[in-house]
Amino acid sequence: MISSALVWGFLYDTLGRKRLLMVGFFLDTVFVFISGFSQSKTILMICKFFGGFIINGPFAALTAYISEFHCSKYRARMQLVLGTIFSCGSVTLPVLAWAVLPQNYYFSLFNKTLEFHSWNIYLFICGFPALFSTVIFIFMPESPKFLMTVGQNDKALKVFQKIYSVNSRNPPETYPIRQLVDEIEVKKNSQSKHTTHVTANRNKIQALREGWQQLKPLFFPPHLANIILVCLLQTLFTMSLNTLRLWLPQIFQAINDYKYYHNDSSADLCKMLDMIQPASTLGECVVNLNNSSVYINTIIISSVSASSYIFAGYFINILGKKKLMSVLGGSCAFSIYFSTNTAMTVAFASIFIASSSVATNVVLAVCIDLFPTTLRTMTLSLSMMLARSGAMIGNLVFPLLLQTGCAPPFFTIGSLIFVCAFIAMLLPNTDLKALE
Repeated sequence: MISSALVWGFLYDTLGRKRLLMVGFFLDTVFVFISGFSQSKTILMICKFFGGFIINGPFAALTAYISEFHCSKYRARMQLVLGTIFSCGSVTLPVLAWAVLPQNYYFSLFNKTLEFHSWNIYLFICGFPALFSTVIFIFMPESPKFLMTVGQNDKALKVFQKIYSVNSRNPPETYPIRQLVDEIEVKKNSQSKHTTHVTANRNKIQALREGWQQLKPLFFPPHLANIILVCLLQTLFTMSLNTLRLWLPQIFQAINDYKYYHNDSSADLCKMLDMIQPASTLGECVVNLNNSSVYINTIIISSVSASSYIFAGYFINILGKKKLMSVLGGSCAFSIYFSTNTAMTVAFASIFIASSSVATNVVLAVCIDLFPTTLRTMTLSLSMMLARSGAMIGNLVFPLLLQTGCAPPFFTIGSLIFVCAFIAMLLPNTDLKALE
């Protein structure tokens, strides 16, 4: 996902959203289905690499695509609606895994040339959402905002008419707006020396040629300072959020194993986390197959996260974006260290994941407001590339911190959230009242 960010950002901002979204979801479907046929770890890793390489584009472009169908009043809320849907997916995955992975499914084809187990079936099922998305985007229009930026106002107007007709159930011809602003002409008359020329109704070759020049304003004021702040904020938020989120199943497994092997549920979290350390003595290997609590805890956390988006979506225009990037997550990360039972760990982890997830999506909403259409997907891709780099570093550092003691991992993650809250204060105000 890191390796393809800039490529996808450039292509989406120069060639458009719809067709590339279709291509991206379709190729993702292909690689997920191929991974379901995997008969070796090597093939599985190759498929997962190319799956990540492909899906990074649609992930960033979908955020920009949805925002460009809404006015500033609803744009931030729609980003949180998108976050709610992602969280619902996070609830669905462990439920699906709980239903499929523990089952002893097995069948083979071509004299056992291809063997399929429960995990193969799980991967096949995971490929269908991308396939459905490919079909859905066949019937979706191109972003009208993007069409306007490349001089295709006639097509953009038809999209607006279609949206109006669907929303109001009136004939498209009754749409009250007859003419759209010529954005290319506006850019030509702009006094900014960093404004670049865009050819109206350009073909794909012209778009690619002009694309690199189109990105030039991103590296000059006023965009330069904003992209540095946004990228730094997104990197630190994602580093803290994804590090703990991706380690939580392992933490819950350690808690579950401790209770299973020691028949003790009164120990504190730090003592239970010793189960993650390699065994120091050799003996009979007894595998704990009763992992229902691990799935249940993951489902609880994802459900709380989904609920938090609903709350944030309602209050974002009232409280403002910066207040939703608060220190609450940092306090909860600190509190996990002091947990005296599993319930407290789940509760603090749920609040941390929920508040931090909302914050990362609020950063995306700020990014959408700060940058113009021709720079939007590139900015989102760049910020998410750095964010995933941060998450990768966090996942490498977390076990090293865990080896030094129980406190360092949670205190480090909590401190990063406090740093993010400070950086958020430096961002320009993009709240609805400020825009008005």
